[in-house]
This record gives sequence, structure tokens and C-alpha cells, in this order.
Amino acid sequence: MKVSTTQPFQIIYSILSHEYLGYLFEAFVVQLDTKGRLTLLNQNISTKNIKEFCEGLHEYQPDENDFKLVKLIDSIQQEAIFKKFGGAKKRTIVDFYLKTYDPQKGDKALQELISDYIERIKTEMMPLLLNKQLFIMGNDGNPIWQKITVLPEKATVLFHFMRNSDNTHYFPTIKYEDTKIDFQYKNAFIVCEEPAWMILENKLYHFDKDVDGKKLRPFLNKRFIVIPKTIEEDYYRKFVTPVITMFDVHAKGFEIRSEVFKCVPLLSIAEQKAKQLAILDSVGEEIDDSESQVTINLSFQYGKYAFRFDSFSAASNVSMEKKGDDYVFHKVKRDLPLEKEKVNLLNTLDLNIKNGRVILPKTRAFSWLQANYGLLVDAGFMISQQVEADGKRYFLGYSKIEVTITEGNDWFDIHTLVKFGDFEIPFLKLRNLILQKKREFLLPNGEIAVIPEVWFSQYSELFAFIEQSQISEGFILKKHHLSLVQDMERESLATTVMSRKLEKLRDFEEIQEYTIPKGFAGNLRPYQKAGYDWMRFLNDYNFGGCLADDMGLGKTVQTLALLQSQKEIGIPEPSLLIMPTSLIYNWEMEAKKFAPELNILTYTGTYRDKNLELFNNYDVILTSYGIIRIDIDLLKSYRFHYAILDESQAIKNPTSYITKAVMQLNTRHRLVLTGTPLENSTMDLWSQMTFINPGLLGTQHFFKNEFQVPIEKKSDEQKVQRLYSIIKPFMLRRHKSQVATELPPKIESVHYAQMTEQQEKEYEEAKSYYRNLILEHIDSEGIAKSQMVVLQGLTKLRQIANHPKMTDTDYDGDSGKLDDVVQKLETVLEEGHKVLIFSQFVKHLDLFRERLDKEKRNYAYLDGSTYDRQAQVERFQQNEDVKIFLISLKAGGLGLNLTAADYVFILDPWWNPAIEAQAIDRAHRIGQEKTVFTYKFITKHTVEEKILALQQNKQKLASDLITTEENFVKSLSKEDVIALLE
Repeated sequence: MKVSTTQPFQIIYSILSHEYLGYLFEAFVVQLDTKGRLTLLNQNISTKNIKEFCEGLHEYQPDENDFKLVKLIDSIQQEAIFKKFGGAKKRTIVDFYLKTYDPQKGDKALQELISDYIERIKTEMMPLLLNKQLFIMGNDGNPIWQKITVLPEKATVLFHFMRNSDNTHYFPTIKYEDTKIDFQYKNAFIVCEEPAWMILENKLYHFDKDVDGKKLRPFLNKRFIVIPKTIEEDYYRKFVTPVITMFDVHAKGFEIRSEVFKCVPLLSIAEQKAKQLAILDSVGEEIDDSESQVTINLSFQYGKYAFRFDSFSAASNVSMEKKGDDYVFHKVKRDLPLEKEKVNLLNTLDLNIKNGRVILPKTRAFSWLQANYGLLVDAGFMISQQVEADGKRYFLGYSKIEVTITEGNDWFDIHTLVKFGDFEIPFLKLRNLILQKKREFLLPNGEIAVIPEVWFSQYSELFAFIEQSQISEGFILKKHHLSLVQDMERESLATTVMSRKLEKLRDFEEIQEYTIPKGFAGNLRPYQKAGYDWMRFLNDYNFGGCLADDMGLGKTVQTLALLQSQKEIGIPEPSLLIMPTSLIYNWEMEAKKFAPELNILTYTGTYRDKNLELFNNYDVILTSYGIIRIDIDLLKSYRFHYAILDESQAIKNPTSYITKAVMQLNTRHRLVLTGTPLENSTMDLWSQMTFINPGLLGTQHFFKNEFQVPIEKKSDEQKVQRLYSIIKPFMLRRHKSQVATELPPKIESVHYAQMTEQQEKEYEEAKSYYRNLILEHIDSEGIAKSQMVVLQGLTKLRQIANHPKMTDTDYDGDSGKLDDVVQKLETVLEEGHKVLIFSQFVKHLDLFRERLDKEKRNYAYLDGSTYDRQAQVERFQQNEDVKIFLISLKAGGLGLNLTAADYVFILDPWWNPAIEAQAIDRAHRIGQEKTVFTYKFITKHTVEEKILALQQNKQKLASDLITTEENFVKSLSKEDVIALLE
């Protein structure tokens, strides 16, 4: 029997009584006759077929509530209950119900669990039935056996307590639209418990004040309940009191007094030692037991009564008083809107009150109180303290700190005012307390002041960097910390007086122009000239800088112009240029071309002369990071004019030997050059900024807590902006799209390859194995400790997606991607183009080498083991017969100028899209005259496709100056891993 969707029909809902599950509902569509009446032609509907009845053009269409109802009804059908609660064991649905509901041996706990679940669903369903067609199902399965009228308005219930000398009678009365309803002994039944929905004489009632079914069910077949005198007091306290609190009550034989008072919010503070507390604070974190905790209690005072607030608070509070043989119930009406307003105010002030209290570390609690004291008093709060037995009293009033910073000749003068209430505190005392991490001190009136926690973060850098003035009693701050001063001014933490010249450093575009040195043999483009001026300006103020222009925009040329200028103004000390070994030749060639007057010494090689007096005869010393690491004990004794790091991301790890070595260099000025100042983590930025301007971003520990964790873990946009503000004067970054308008277009395409049948089989087997292995490891060890196994599994899958031979040397099948790349390569070569082929995996390049060798094609090759990189570059750039350059992504992603190529093939997607961009920029850089075409080869239905989606999501972050992109694997959640392995 099927209802036609092209003819008129009606959706109806039918109630049935299940042997074990109680009252359930089913949804049906019923065909209508020509007069719009229901017929016997009907069909059960569920989420699987309801959409079929949305396609017709007849009057009735399922609405949003119908979709919700059908979904909820599906979730409590006997099959759904079996699947949810009984599917773990291998048994049939009949066996499940017989055993669970066996009268003698049934599982009572499971029965209760199922019942609670069904009631929760029905509680959500019932309001959706208003304005719907509802019926009782007949014994023969007829869904429209008896029509039920769903009453739109709520009925009211009045509970009666009649006390006499022997006992108390208790019963309810019901009214609908002011008419008393006779509901007892009428075969009424409750279809939903909390709140109650009751069917009486084919009418569905629901009730004001959400009366629950347990309050009504005893009286469906009983006139009243008798409470014996012997248990009267206990019954009145435990049952009658909450009924009076929640509902309307008529009493005879005892008194209910309604009392009205003004509501006064009260915050009380009590100190407890952490060891006394074994609970969680308001954000669910374990309380630090290194210091005592403070409980802030919120209550609302009504006359002599005080009540806690929570989300379940009733409109009134009732307390019972017994006077002799008489009972008086005091019903105090609460101003819940006002209480909620005060709670919301506390929430907006970042005090997350739950169940009337919050427990915080003492310093955080008092910081909050001091910061908001005036606002709380104005809002009508009373604030009190529970004084300890030892008489310890805390200062609860307002505190402030005012800082004025004035620029002097060679430093900033610091002036401060610190007040707690009416007491002024010496700045030196406060500074010492904060540096010693001491949070409390005694005020003259005997109260204990707690230093606001926010001062430790807002002013700790200032307090750490200031020095005692040698000519006055005040404090000074070196101009090296300009960005800290500017940040404090912007955050309204200090008032500053600064010269116009120093203010210009905020925007390098306003910096004065400097003359290009006469001995510089090149022509600087406008943006390169601006970069040169910026570096000269930093030089004037003894500030370090980070030139972070996109690859290919000429960082080398700008730096050589700077070094030539230093020679021409008569600087006697040489400058030290440190870089990856592979770039030394490039720097030598560029220096000869653009600054031929510079005397260059290449300090590298096993047999280098370690006589540092030789340096005095040169303007620039070229060396590698490896040499610096080895010779730092020797080199740190020499005074350089500049220490310049090229590809400075090499020092991104603060704990590496290279980073520790360069930090020890003795130099007047510091400069770093990089196209990727941030690769994996914001800590990359800290290392480089700390090199150029020590202390600029605080200590590593401070930076991690203040910036890295908020930015990377919490995506805190304010912290991103604050970090950007600090480094902005010292970092110059221009993108190609902004300045290099002479570059030809760059066209990027994604080519999707299909796996061969044998390859797909290998992939699916590996995916199944690693999915189980990885998820088991995550479940047992957690995601943080599973990064290695995740990386191992994803790497294996990526390799098989390229070619199974990369993981199994015995594999004798083909690869869909290899075939597609070769086919595309042949087309490109036939048209006379040159192409760069990048892969992360050397094994992948080896497969292409085998293919090219077999076909006797010429090609250049570069990976980490290549000895003479420059020879390979020149062979590709200058030899017309060499049209293919195979390059490992890690070895060839930087320092190469390969403008002879106008095609770039990326064989496998890289975790970080910025790394791929670097590879593409080997061809798409200044000097390129052709349009550069990039093909990214992705194997369909593999982890590569998922990685591509992640790349696209991160593309915006990857192109920003300050990014929050973390190491790919570290950033994966369990859900991300599951998605990658689907």
C-alpha cells in the first residue's frame, strides 16, 4: 500500500502503546479523497522517505516541525532503541527485549536508562505536535482510529493540602480556560512525564509551570492521598515545601505567608588553602595547589533571607517554620530578572559563576575584584569578606598604576604612580615584588594588598628591562625597546612623549630617503630603494631588522647596497654574512656584480685560516651556519659591524646549537633575511626577533604564554594584532603582488590522477592497516603522543599514492600518477618548454630518473646529496638540450634562480603550502619573461586529496605576515586524522 505523491495527502501522527517502551508515536501520510477527507490508504514515513512528499504542488507540504518530529520519532522506535542500547552483543531484537524486560530477571538499570532516553526525546517532541493532526492507533494498526484534539493553551493545576487533627489530605484540581476539568476515573493517561502531557477524553493537555506527570498520575484513579500525622513534619519539609515553591497551592490548616523584599546582590570572599580543595574551578581546569584559593560566593539578599542563584532557581523560595503544633511557610518572591541581570553582568566581566560560586587562585580573584570594584559598587553589589581566625584582612578596593614614558637623548625616562585605595606605594617596591613573583604586601592600615595578576603580564617586560638612572633617582629604558613603549601607549598602559623622527618608524613609508652609494653598480626598484632606506634608518637608531620580502624580490641586492653604504661612510669593522652553504657561491657572484668595491672573504672549508686578524682587511666575511656553530668560541671575541643571517629560518629553533651560537656574536648591528620568517610555529619568529633585538619579545617562556599558546591553540586575534604591532617597526615584508608588477602571470592548475587497479588495491590495504593502527594508538596514548605513528602512516599512504614501488620494491604494477606526469611532460617538451619537477621524496625522483634514463632524455638533478649545485643550475639555465630539472623540494626550495623554466610540476602535495610556493618561485621571479604554468598532481580518492583541502583552508594564513599555522601533524585532531583516513 503506497500513498501517491501526486494526489492530495495529509501527514498525521499516531499514538500507540508499546509492550515494553510505553507510549510511542508513529508518523504516517494518509491519502485524502476528493472532499479532503482522510481515507484508509496510508503509509508509514521516516527520515528515509519523507522528502518524497515534498515534491508535489498540492496544498499540504511537510514543514520544518514535521522533519524534526519524524527524526525524533525514528530515534525511539523499537529498532532504534535496540541499536542504541543492545547492539553491542550478538543477539536478536526479540531476545533483547525479552531479557531486558523479564519480570524476574530483567535489567532494571537498563530499563531505567531506556526510559529516561525516551522521555527526553518525547519532551522535545511534544511542543512540535501543536497544530498537528494527532490520533490514537487502533488495535488493528489503523493509524487514524481515534482523533485527538491537541489543545493549544496550557491548563493550570492547583494543589490542595487539607490539614486536620488526624491527617492531611493532598490532591490537585485542573482548570482549562477557567473551567474545572473532571479528570479522575476517566481513563486518562500520561503520554509524557516531564513536563506532563495528558490525554483525557480524546484531548491532549499540557500544563502551566511545567507540572510533571508524577504529580498527576496518582490521582487518575484516586480522589486524594492521605498523609498520616506521624510523618507529617517530615512530609511537609521534604514534599510540601518544594510544591509550594514551584506551584500554586491552596492550604487549609497551616499558613503560607508571601513576603516581598528588595533584592541586593552579595559577593562574599572566603580564602581556603588549595589542599583543602579537591574540586575543579569554573573552567574545568585543575586548581593549582601552589597557592591558596579564593571562593567568591554570589547570593541575593531578601530581608533576612539569602539565596544562591542557578539556572534552576524558582520564582520563589520557601522555608518552613514550626511553631508548637502550627506550621508557617514563608514564601519569598524572588526578582529573577534582576538576579539574571546581575549574573550576566558578572559573566561580561569574565567571572563565570556556576551554582552560586566560583573558585579562583587568589591572585586572579583579587585582580578581578580590584579591576571591577567601582563598577560592582555602582551596580548595587555588596562585597564582604569572611575574616580568618588569625584576623587576616584583604584590601578589596580600587588599585591603579600610571606610567609616563618620555624620550630622552639616549633613553626613555620612566615615571610611575602606584595606588591601592588612598595609599601610594613606592614604584621600586612594586617592581621588586613583581620581579620576585611576590603577590602580596602589607598596607599601612594592616590590610593585605594583592597585586593584580594583569600587572604581571602587562608590566613585567617593562619592569625587567628598566634600569636605575645614573643621574637621578628615577628609572630609564633604552630606546632599543621602542616597540614595547609604542605597544604600551597603544594599550593605554602608559602615556608617552616621543619625537616625530622616532614616531616615523611606525610606517617605514614615511622614513627619510638616503643616497644610494656611489659604488653600488645596480639599479634599485622603488620598493627596493624603500627597503634600503628602511635598513639605513634602523642603522641610525642601532635597531636590528628583518627583511622578509617574498622570494625573488631582491633581498640580496638591497643588503649589498646597505653594506656598500657602510663602506663609503668609513666604517672600519667588517660585516659577517651567515647563510646555508649552498648560497655562498650565489652571494659571491651577486657581490661582484652589484658591489664590486666590497672586499669579500669566504670563511669556509676544512682548511680555513682561523687567524681573525685577517678579517681586518675585508669589508664582508661570508660563512655558513655550520662554520658558526663550530667556530663560535673563536668568532664571539671579534667585533663585527653587522651580523646578517640569510635564510634566517635556520635559527627558528631556540634550543638548536646554531641559534645559541649566533646569539653570542659580538656585533654593532644585526639583520636577518628570509622569505619565510614563520614556517611552522610562532616560536620561529621569536628566535629571529630575539637575535636582531634581544628582549624585543621577552623571554622564551614569556613569549610562549603571552603569544604562542593564545595564537596557535586559541586563535586569539587580539594577540595576533599585538604581536604584529611589536614587530612591525623591525620587519619589512612585501609580497610580489604588491611590488613586482613587472612579473608575468603565474597560472596554477591541479591535475587529478586515477590509481591503477593494482595500485588502488595496495592503497586500500595500507589505509585499512594504518587507520586501525593509528586510531588504536590515539585511543590508548592520546593524540599528542601519537604524532609519530600518524606521520608514519600518512607518509606511507602518500608514497603509495605516488607509486607503490616507493614502499614495496617487489611491486611490479604501474602508477596512475607516473603515467599522467610522463604524458603531460611529453606534451610540454614537444612544445619546447623547460620544466622543473619537484618532489618531497627522493625515491619518487629516482623512479622518474629511471624512466628518463631509459628514454635517453637529458636532465639536471638536485637533491640534498648533490655536490655541485651551481653546476646543475647553470647546466639547466644555459643548455638548451636540458629541458628537465628534477629537484627534491627540501634541497631546492630556496636559493635557486631558474628563470629558464616556465613550467613547474609538483609531484606530491606538501604539508605547508608556503613551501610549495617557494618551489614555484624558483621560476616565477624577477628576470622571468614568460608566463609560469604550475601543475600540482593529486591522486584521486587518497590522502593527497584531503591534504589539498587542508592547504586551501590554510592559504590565507600562509600568505599573512603573522600566521598561526603549526606543524601539520601537530595541528591534527583525532577528527582530522579520521577525515584523512576515510
